[in-house]
Amino acid sequence: MNMWIPTEHEKYGVVLASFRGTVQHGLPLEIGDTVQILEKCEGWYRGFVLKNPNAKGIFPCNYIHLKNAHIKNKGQFETVMPTEDSVITEMTSTLRDWGAMWKQLFVKNEGDLFHRLWHVMNEILDLRRQVLVGHLTHDRMRDVKQHITARLDWGNEQLGLDLVPRREFSMVDPDEISVTELYRLMEHRHRKKETPTPVSTHHLFVHLKSLMSSNLGEELEVFFFIYDSRENKPLSERFFVKLNKNGLPKFPEKTERQCTLFVDLGSGDLRKDVYIVVHIIRIGRMGAGEKKNTSNVQYRRPFGCAVVSIADLLTADSKDDHLLKVYACNTESDWSQTHDNIIKKVNSRYNLSGSNTGLAVALQLLHGDIEQLRREYMVLFTRGVSITKKLGFSDVIMPGEMRNDLYITLEKGEFEKGGKSVARNVEVTVYALDTDGQILKGFVAVGSGEPGGDEYHTFVLYHNNSPRWSELIKLPIPVDMFRGSHVRFEFRHCSTKDKGEKKLFGFSFVPLMQEDGRTLPDGTHELIVHKCEENANLQDCARYLKLPFSKSNLPGNNQTVKGTKESLWITSFLCSTKLTQNGDMLDLLKWRAHPERISDSLSKLKEIDGSEIVKFLQDTLDTLFGILDESSQRYALKVFDCLVHIINLLQDSKFEHFKPVMDTYIESHFAGALSYRDLIKVLKWYVDRIIEADRQEHIQQVLKATEYIFKYIIQSRRLFALATGGQSEEEFRCCMHELFMSIRFFLSQENKGSRPITQTQAVFLQQFPAVYGELLKLFTVREVATFVRETLGSLPTASQADCPLEAVKLHCITKTVESQLYTNPESRCILLPVVLRLLQAHMQEQRDLVMCAHILTCMLSLLKKDDAEQTASEEVDLIVESVLGVLLRTILEVSNRPQPAGPTLRPQVQDVTGEFVSCLLALLRHMKDRHYQQLLQRFTSKDDLRDFLLHIFTVFRILIRPEMFPKDWTVMRLVTNNIIITTVLYLSDALRKNFLSDKFDYKVWDSYFCLSVIFINQSCLQLETFSASKRKKILEKYGDMRVMMGCEIFSMWQNLGEHKLNFIPAMIGPFLEVTLVPQPDLRNVMIPIFHDMMDWEQRRSGNFKQVEAKLIDKLDSLMSEGKGDETYRELFNSILLKKIERETWRESGISLIATVTRLMERLLDYRDCMKLGEVDGKKIGCTVSLLNFYKTELNKEEMYIRYIHKLYDLHLKAQNYTEASYTLLLYDELLEWSERPLREFLSYPMQSEWQRKEYLHLTIIQNFDRGKCWENGIILCRELADQYESYYDYRNLSKMRMMEASFYDKIMDQQRLEPEFFRVGFYGKKFPFFLRNKEFVCRGHDYERLEAFQQRMLNEFPHAIAMQHANQPDQTIYQAEAQYLQIYAVTPIPDSQDVLQRDGVPDNIKSFYKVNHIWRFRYDRPFHKGTKDKENEFKSLWVERTTLTLVQSLPGISRWFEVERRELVEVSPLENAIEVIENKNLQLRTLITQCQTRQMQNINPLTMCLNGVIDAAVNGGLARYQEAFFVKDYIMNHPEDGDKIGRLRELMFEQAHILEFGLTVHEKFVPQDMRPLHKKLVDQFHLMKSSLGIQEFPAYVRASPIHFTNGSPRAGRNSAPNIMNPEGGARVVSRRSPLSYPAVNRYSSSSLSSQASNEVSNITGQSESSDEVFNMQPSPSTSSLSSNHSASPNVTSSAPSSARGSPQLSDKHKHSRENCLSPRERPCSAIYPNPLDPTQRPVPHPAGDASMPRSDPNISTPDKVVKPAPSSWSLDMPPSDFNGKGPPVPPRPPYTGSPAKTTRSQSPVMTSRSPQKTSAPPFTPSPTECQTTGLVSNSPVLSGSYSSGISSLSRCSVSEASGTENTSTDHALPNSASSGSDELIRRENKTPPPYSIHERNNPRRQVPLPPSLSIPPSIDAPPIPPKPHQIRRQDTEPRRPDQFPRPRPIPRKVSQL
Repeated sequence: MNMWIPTEHEKYGVVLASFRGTVQHGLPLEIGDTVQILEKCEGWYRGFVLKNPNAKGIFPCNYIHLKNAHIKNKGQFETVMPTEDSVITEMTSTLRDWGAMWKQLFVKNEGDLFHRLWHVMNEILDLRRQVLVGHLTHDRMRDVKQHITARLDWGNEQLGLDLVPRREFSMVDPDEISVTELYRLMEHRHRKKETPTPVSTHHLFVHLKSLMSSNLGEELEVFFFIYDSRENKPLSERFFVKLNKNGLPKFPEKTERQCTLFVDLGSGDLRKDVYIVVHIIRIGRMGAGEKKNTSNVQYRRPFGCAVVSIADLLTADSKDDHLLKVYACNTESDWSQTHDNIIKKVNSRYNLSGSNTGLAVALQLLHGDIEQLRREYMVLFTRGVSITKKLGFSDVIMPGEMRNDLYITLEKGEFEKGGKSVARNVEVTVYALDTDGQILKGFVAVGSGEPGGDEYHTFVLYHNNSPRWSELIKLPIPVDMFRGSHVRFEFRHCSTKDKGEKKLFGFSFVPLMQEDGRTLPDGTHELIVHKCEENANLQDCARYLKLPFSKSNLPGNNQTVKGTKESLWITSFLCSTKLTQNGDMLDLLKWRAHPERISDSLSKLKEIDGSEIVKFLQDTLDTLFGILDESSQRYALKVFDCLVHIINLLQDSKFEHFKPVMDTYIESHFAGALSYRDLIKVLKWYVDRIIEADRQEHIQQVLKATEYIFKYIIQSRRLFALATGGQSEEEFRCCMHELFMSIRFFLSQENKGSRPITQTQAVFLQQFPAVYGELLKLFTVREVATFVRETLGSLPTASQADCPLEAVKLHCITKTVESQLYTNPESRCILLPVVLRLLQAHMQEQRDLVMCAHILTCMLSLLKKDDAEQTASEEVDLIVESVLGVLLRTILEVSNRPQPAGPTLRPQVQDVTGEFVSCLLALLRHMKDRHYQQLLQRFTSKDDLRDFLLHIFTVFRILIRPEMFPKDWTVMRLVTNNIIITTVLYLSDALRKNFLSDKFDYKVWDSYFCLSVIFINQSCLQLETFSASKRKKILEKYGDMRVMMGCEIFSMWQNLGEHKLNFIPAMIGPFLEVTLVPQPDLRNVMIPIFHDMMDWEQRRSGNFKQVEAKLIDKLDSLMSEGKGDETYRELFNSILLKKIERETWRESGISLIATVTRLMERLLDYRDCMKLGEVDGKKIGCTVSLLNFYKTELNKEEMYIRYIHKLYDLHLKAQNYTEASYTLLLYDELLEWSERPLREFLSYPMQSEWQRKEYLHLTIIQNFDRGKCWENGIILCRELADQYESYYDYRNLSKMRMMEASFYDKIMDQQRLEPEFFRVGFYGKKFPFFLRNKEFVCRGHDYERLEAFQQRMLNEFPHAIAMQHANQPDQTIYQAEAQYLQIYAVTPIPDSQDVLQRDGVPDNIKSFYKVNHIWRFRYDRPFHKGTKDKENEFKSLWVERTTLTLVQSLPGISRWFEVERRELVEVSPLENAIEVIENKNLQLRTLITQCQTRQMQNINPLTMCLNGVIDAAVNGGLARYQEAFFVKDYIMNHPEDGDKIGRLRELMFEQAHILEFGLTVHEKFVPQDMRPLHKKLVDQFHLMKSSLGIQEFPAYVRASPIHFTNGSPRAGRNSAPNIMNPEGGARVVSRRSPLSYPAVNRYSSSSLSSQASNEVSNITGQSESSDEVFNMQPSPSTSSLSSNHSASPNVTSSAPSSARGSPQLSDKHKHSRENCLSPRERPCSAIYPNPLDPTQRPVPHPAGDASMPRSDPNISTPDKVVKPAPSSWSLDMPPSDFNGKGPPVPPRPPYTGSPAKTTRSQSPVMTSRSPQKTSAPPFTPSPTECQTTGLVSNSPVLSGSYSSGISSLSRCSVSEASGTENTSTDHALPNSASSGSDELIRRENKTPPPYSIHERNNPRRQVPLPPSLSIPPSIDAPPIPPKPHQIRRQDTEPRRPDQFPRPRPIPRKVSQL
């Protein structure tokens, strides 16, 4: 069996084909994967894919292409890198990273960057292929790599990736180079990216396309040149293009004849007054319009001119073609000035040559040197482009530049008529001729576009004897042909006659070089025109060359020629690198010919132009050293001065490029072997004279040339030594030592008085470092280093800070450190002390920090990382000793210095800081154990060591700052962190040894811990945020530095011992922040520290409240920043619980951990919710949960208030204004009306508590107004008004009263929508903690119905599953890893029954109390018990009624609250039937009332309701009830239901009675078109009566079918008890009579059978509010599954509450007043008889009796007096039992008083018909209602229907005795009922009842009372402000002081918020 063998060389490969890995242990591979190979066996490899190193397996060898690789750490943890070009490696890894991010760009819809990156990636792949193939030349490879790296950097920058440090296109390993060098590379790349370097050289590209004109037909010549209008001269040569007759280029195939580049334009040439000028010449007849003559003679004639400013090209789009307007000159004599006239806009001298004439030209400015352009615009140069040079030399003259161009401009001429009557047509022909008179072929160049010619013809000006041409030609004649050559100008008259001949009439000439060798001087020359009419006379040039050529050099006696009028003016300009026009220069070069002139020539050399000297630099230097060798004694000083002049000339920027020429001369051509003696002697002479000399300028010039003087000295000595075999060596050394002694002496002189010596010293120091390299050619390294050390050491030290010498000293040190001498370790140890001494002095005084940083950088970059030599270690020691302390102080100073506002200064400061930081890091990286030991031993006292540690820890904190380096410098940050953690590990020992036990120093330890915490929390160390490849690289190189630092913190903490108490609780927050870092190892190390803190705190104070408080405070802020996760919560809990198992304080520890864990749960939920986009219920619910947690469990008032405001902001954003008000009210209730000052907090300024509470009140009132919750706003208005009144602030009091009044108006006038309420169950473990397995009731939005609400909830929880039933879920649902939502509608059960039951309270007031301050909600579910009767479902139709009680009332601080308790009761079929009919009766009454009082716009609602009831009854609706409950079987089987059956019978009769009355009203108001329907209803009603067996109504029913007050039904009188009494008591029973529930049913209680559904849909589900019925809004069923109603919008009128009630009296006073009332004052209860007591049934009145009840509403008031009647009767007794007594008669409609006030009440006896299930709620009478003396509001007795038949449930009248008993109960309920006289007074004064907001007090609920505006329940009823009628009766009923307490709970204190 073969074994697996580890591979030696086969380590790295690329997958060629995909491998599925289907074999055992096979590793799946994809094509292109890179694999690392570990082992090999018989054609198989074992290894892993580099992108997933954890998965190892086998794969076939032939699937892998092997590559050479470099192996690091060979063995188990080896890493393999391919040995390919580093650029290729970087490309590969970068493209892989980009690939993943590129796809994400598509997902994020960043299309632009997506496509750009795609193109760049393809481009890089293409370039990669080129590099891999390896066929590129060296230069091309360099260009490709540069292109690749530029693209990589662009992509990294666009994607926000890291900046890659590179050297020569290759990535550098930060461990392989010095930190200072790394910083410099990063800085260079950063700067390169930020600021492109400005270019100083510019070029103009011109491409002539065509000339467009209508009058062409002749060939054209176009000349371009650049013209300076300020100087009135051309700046460049001319560019010449020939055009054909069509205006197109004549040679289109030759692009160089159409394109040119005007080169070497300086930045100063891009001015507005520099122009491109175009001259156009036509070739043809003399006159443009002449007829074609017989001769073919062609003339050059002016055509047009165009001008464009160069400045315009800087702004225009360079790619656009320009169409230049062509202008013609008005008079030909001005032709040469046309361009000037156009520029100056002299319109009279030119005009457009044609409206459509234009020159199409492409113009483009290019920037950079010409070589750069050749690379960038390769196509341009390949295709061909001519170069048009600048006139003269460019700004910088380059050595080796060969130029010999003579430019001649033909300016003008003066000619005589020559015997003609008209002026001549003069043409000038120019020739260049050599010595022999032969024409120089091709040396007359007109412009750069065309090749040179043999001759040149000027253009002809018609009939002009004084022509001006201003035409420039160039004669590029070679230097060797220049001597003896001349230029001849021939003048001809061009005849316009038929022959068209050109007749010669004269000539001029000019020689190019004078006899002495000087060329023709630059300038204007007036040439003589010699007469000549024969061409033959010009053949022999020898004849005319003897003649004078210029009028300026004529001999004085030649007046004949001088007086001639004919002349030619030309301007010459020579641009030559070989010829000179300077005679002095020639005299010096020819010194041997005239020895007597040597002294003069040497003196005049300084006056010669520098460009002339550099032309002949080598010849001049040879001359000088030749003179020195031959006559050293005589001319040594002058030659030295000339040499100094030439050397200093080369310092000029124009000639600095000639330095290499001089260097070459010294190395290769200099031959002065003896010169060194003279040079040393003269130099020493000058140095010795420095101190005495008055004027130092010349000496300073000498010292400026020190570098080259030493070069000549050294080279001369080398040549001498070479020639003589090293003779005179000692003499030379002695001379040099003497020279240096003189230099040291002059340098050591301190400045006396003025500063000339200092300046001279500075000049020498600037030049001195350049000498080191030369000295090294003849002296050893140590000798030169000694020279330098002694020279620099001789400098005066005690100079002033502002002395210029100080900066120069530092500059000299900089050059020294940068020099070759310093790089040698042997010399470095000699120079280092003197360098460090100067550097330390400057850094201590904070001077020239930029230079100091540069010096340090250079010094430290020379220290190699692996330099283990003794010398290197000593160097580090020296630097640490001298510089470390001052370096730390400098970094602190620079980084803490306030930065100036100017943006220009900041980068410099940043550079200095960065350089110093890199120096510090480099130094620390080189320090080893020995260095740290020596460093720490140097501190003589503990204070010094303490200061050092504080300094270095502070500096480290600065280095960690995010702004320290640019954000993409991750490489630099990682290196910094690695060095910091290494240093901290070294220094922590010193901390332990020196600052523990009795020497403990809190400040040092605190600084250490702070640094450690900041270090761990750096963003650049959070590896979880990086890509996998980047994370892998960092972990391989540095490991996880957070864990290392965490272990160090833990170790140091354990060493603290009892000193730990100093850091509790200060370090809890920082350590908590560390534990929140998502690194498991770090958390495991750091979390146990909290146990330690708890333990020590327990020992100190017996508890750990401080630990708990700090933990809670910090958790909130840290988790809101996004730190922490669910894993952390579990880990925190488990680790600490395990740690405290054996502690004595285990119980309190567990409590703390549980509290913190619960807080984390809520904070995590809160953070997750806040990440979502829009404001929704989840966010609000989560905030409420957290807010309550802070209040109830943690009692953290400040955090509580903060979250109040966060919740407030959420509500405002969601436009939940009512909820926002309730939320802000929480804070308001914490404040008191006091003058206590409060600090600035959140957005509140510093103010008094009164002012803040006032502001909060106003804000809350405003929000209540916006939320249309005006009733609540009124109470706050009153409270604020009281405060203003107490301060006599009547202005604000007035405003507040007006606001209160406006609220009343809004209540009555504006519409308000009644919201729906929904019960929501959240089941399953996937819900957030605050929702999980809980049920809530939610207040819906306006117009929101069940379906819309369900959809909204499913949108908020997109992963939730909607449950399709309303049953309680089982445990499987609770524990499921999913989300289940159970939603159905519920009915509110209002607490304010007294307001709702009052007569006369408007419905828009009542509507408020139906849906506000609701604690309890009801949900009915119908079901069948027993056998279901298919014929009649009502027999077995039961209702399961669920009552939900909330923890807080709605609305409140949230739109939903959790259900605290649920109760379940079952309603029997009979009870259900009673409820259904009661509700329908109520609805009918309400509609009839509205119809009678004309509240309806139309009668349709009443019509529909009547139709629904009558039609259902006819079709068997009520008959079904009869069949079900009135049969003998049922009565026999259910004897206990006798009363209920009677009640049902009464209700059925009552309904028939109401229907009859309703039909009467309907008939009165029904429109004509609905009469048939009305008739049908009447007919059906009779059928219904007969089906019920009703032949005739009993007398009492006939007498008063419906008891109305004011002719309207008294709706709302159906009082009912709540299941819950105000004390929270409840009785849950299995079957319950509906009589114990409120009769106000807004929703259908069940889904009835198909037979009864029509009836139920019309009878049930209606609110008692009349406007609800008016709008015919059937409400949805409470079931979420089966609703048999369709919802319609519910619009209600605004209505305030009158629930506040009347002023309260004590029971004693109340009863005494009631007993004293006269019969007229007493409330009458005879109209509310009990129908269940047969003993008290009244006898009907006989017909015609005055007290007989009347149904006619028009009966007068006296007729309606009602006699006393029994208080109850029943509809089901036979008519004979009435004995002629009838029910009371309703009063007349106009009467607004209380009904039947003379009727006396009889106390009824309580019967079983009113079973007392619970005590009744408080009852507030309406302002129109009077009550009986014996009626007390807390009576628990329930009675049957009123005599009016309005309600099936009411309070019964109770005897005085029973009332007395009730007053003596243990806990009386709040009583808001007042006596009848009070009510009368209130009605007469039209005073509205006071308002209050009722809240329920539930002592059993162990939760805080909900925030509200409510008055807390108490024994006494809530007070109200005094009203006018109360003031009037103060004599009879004095007001007790305790009757009017403040309507607010006792506020909690706020801690100076």
